[in-house]
Amino acid sequence: MTTTLITKGIKISVNTSFEGTFFKNYKTHYAFGYTITIENQTKDTVQLTSRHWRIYDSLNELEILDGEGVIGKKPVLQPGASHTYSSGCLLTSTLGAMKGHYNMVNLKSDEKIKVSVPTFKFSAPFILN
Repeated sequence: MTTTLITKGIKISVNTSFEGTFFKNYKTHYAFGYTITIENQTKDTVQLTSRHWRIYDSLNELEILDGEGVIGKKPVLQPGASHTYSSGCLLTSTLGAMKGHYNMVNLKSDEKIKVSVPTFKFSAPFILN
């Protein structure tokens, strides 16, 4: 299932997947993957500079992460261009979610843009039966 949101002409689409379970420090962990596509639907070139995530784990406290770029890159998107990347998240429960935003800059006007990432949910398929 794809989750999509458009903020100021920047379209964010997210797909999630369940990757499996493993044991670490005497606990079961659940691995989830996500693929995000960032599409520039504006007339100007933009650059992603940083990200902010809120990670919700149904058995754990909220985790907040801030960082530069995405997976080590600060992509520059020309009008009509897109950037896709994949990453992952470890949870201590079978249910969770992430949401956040990207900080971007319009390279023509120097305007800073806060682009919302839609909330995307994680659930291990075996709990839905």
